[in-house]
Amino acid sequence: MTTTLERPAAPAPESRPAQPGRVLRALSGVAAAGAAVGVGHLVAALTDPVTSPVLAVGSALIDAAPTPAKEFAVRTFGTADKPILVGSVGVVLLVFAAAVGLVAWRRPRTAAVAIGLLGVAGAVAALTRGPLSAAVPSVVAGVVGVLALQLLRTRGRSRAVAEAAAADATDAAAGRSRRGFLLALGGTAVVAALAGGGGAVVGRVRDAGAAARRALGLPTPSSPAAALPEGVQLPGMTPFTTPADAFYRVDISLVTPRIDASSWSLTIDGMVDEPVTLSYDDLLAMPMIERDITLTCVSNEVGGSYVSTGRWLGVPFSAIIERVGVRAGVDQVYSYSSDSGYTCSTPYQAVSDGRDAMVVVGLNGQPLADERGYPARMLVPGLFGFVSATKWLERIEFTTYAERTAYWTERDWATDAPVLTQSRIDMPKSLSTLPADKPVLAGVAWAQHRGIAKVEIRIDEGPWQETTLAADGGVDLWRQWSYRYDGPAGLHSAQVRATDLDGETQPEERTKVFPDGARGWHQIQFRSE
Repeated sequence: MTTTLERPAAPAPESRPAQPGRVLRALSGVAAAGAAVGVGHLVAALTDPVTSPVLAVGSALIDAAPTPAKEFAVRTFGTADKPILVGSVGVVLLVFAAAVGLVAWRRPRTAAVAIGLLGVAGAVAALTRGPLSAAVPSVVAGVVGVLALQLLRTRGRSRAVAEAAAADATDAAAGRSRRGFLLALGGTAVVAALAGGGGAVVGRVRDAGAAARRALGLPTPSSPAAALPEGVQLPGMTPFTTPADAFYRVDISLVTPRIDASSWSLTIDGMVDEPVTLSYDDLLAMPMIERDITLTCVSNEVGGSYVSTGRWLGVPFSAIIERVGVRAGVDQVYSYSSDSGYTCSTPYQAVSDGRDAMVVVGLNGQPLADERGYPARMLVPGLFGFVSATKWLERIEFTTYAERTAYWTERDWATDAPVLTQSRIDMPKSLSTLPADKPVLAGVAWAQHRGIAKVEIRIDEGPWQETTLAADGGVDLWRQWSYRYDGPAGLHSAQVRATDLDGETQPEERTKVFPDGARGWHQIQFRSE
């Protein structure tokens, strides 16, 4: 007789919540975050586009970035710096959302808090630049994200439970649950796409309205620009007047403000006798001047491209000063932009000393484009743009430097920043060949509100030689120059320097753009045939 020994039953495995596979869990987090961002973007498009959650966070990062980091971004990426920043925020968001999706089934509360924090981060970022209402899109986004993740978790858990039970029942229940989960996942992705697309549609509708308003044209200036002298443009050289769509652009905005001129207004107040608020039509009804002026950015490196020339139409500051009655003691014009709380400080002396400082409404015969500051911007000849050229202008306050500190001054850039005397070699490009049938080097020089007296060039560290200057368009404009090379063939270097009408020659020593502009001589290497 044999005795059968029964083995003790194995302990039951620790109970764990049923859950889908890793990929589906990660996709759940991504879909929930996508729905949150999409809905937040749509809400922002209906209220204020710059409060869109991703843009709000990106803008806060711009504000928080140290000056060296900003210099590096502009120097390395140029005008692509902002798309790269937005893309980087998107990548971080994607990875974070996937991680939240992976833990949502085991730690649902932690996941809900984590995805809710995305909305909190956007709300806090928006509040640093705007009023309480700026946080609304991000708050809505956070709520949508939490609800979407909870829905997907519930559907996904039902699917996993049904599949686990399918061995003892039929595959029908598992199939229904699987379809339900996948439908919920796809539906969440569709919500994300439709909401994001809806925001884009709202933006296009707004753009169409602005375009219709701009189509009405501009008034005739009471003081039109004089014709540019013949000979200001050298053959084959950089265009003397920059096409409006080719103008350089440097600002802190991650999305171009789209402003409806029919509801826009400009407030002019501060230390004045008669504060005034002007509509767009009020502004257009004021006397206008038209002037050719070169504009330069302080971020322009030696030999850089952040300098452009246009024919500007606007209301002279002299008319504004006369209308509001500026009081004694004012030493600063403090301007406010619709660009995410941007502010700018301009010396009062520079808008009241007779130069053609103006509130601009037109460029090269057309109303300002959105990218150029529509419906109105400032322009003060002789000063770098960051202390003179506020775009998307909404308020001008006559005040004192003791009372107000502007955006870039708070970040240790110069308070008063006159344009430096600079020159650049445009032909030939560095490391290119100077043709034997046209051995001409050429470029531009500028010293706005002082003018250019001469430009000198030296080849291979030899003696300085004066170039031939093109016709002079005026002290507020750049000036083209040329030099015929008749030296030996081979590889050579060329350096250029300019002297302004005050007798000051630009220095050799290189400096960084921070805090008041780059100095130094532009140098290239070229090969002559």
